[in-house]
Amino acid sequence: MTRRLGVTLCLILSCVLGISAVGYTQVSKTVQLLPAQMEGGKPLMQALKERATTRAFSPEKLPDQLLSNLLWAAFGVNRSDGRRTAPSASNWQEVDIYVMAANGVFVYEAKAHSLTPVASEDLRALAGTQAFAKEAPVTLFFVADYARMGKATQEQKDFLAPADTGYISQNVYLFCASEGLATGVRASIDRPALVKALKLRPDQKIILAQSVGYPKK
Repeated sequence: MTRRLGVTLCLILSCVLGISAVGYTQVSKTVQLLPAQMEGGKPLMQALKERATTRAFSPEKLPDQLLSNLLWAAFGVNRSDGRRTAPSASNWQEVDIYVMAANGVFVYEAKAHSLTPVASEDLRALAGTQAFAKEAPVTLFFVADYARMGKATQEQKDFLAPADTGYISQNVYLFCASEGLATGVRASIDRPALVKALKLRPDQKIILAQSVGYPKK
């Protein structure tokens, strides 16, 4: 069997079994996400009506396409000039989305629409102080990189970065309402443990976490 045939059979098997490259196996290389689907979903007014916070999640993993759509909706590039689906002060784009799943932690790279691995362990136990946090298949961490915020004062950084995070979090809420997913944002995070596990710099600040998954049946 040639190497090319072997790779082809593996890809076919993955598709048949529904195996997600992000959700089922440990990943050590950059993961190229599927192109985001920019059509479909519920009308905006209906999504606003159904927007809600949930604290009970099914352990069922999110399909690759759904994860791709989620991250693009949250803070993806939606214009040729590199601007995004959520506003940011002075277009600093200082908020990074860290994606925590069973197979590790990744950083969403909006320009390439890809995931860069930063930890290979299942760190979901650090995702929050409540029990449900480790049950959700995906938790998004919004980390503000103050180093990108130019000459802003400390006071400006401390209120602008959380404001920008709020815009992204609301995008996630509306996407989840549109797709019938459960989600909930929280500030109760073991920040010191996560900073250590993710090797964050002092000027990288964990603002909020938001879990996403299917509703618990």
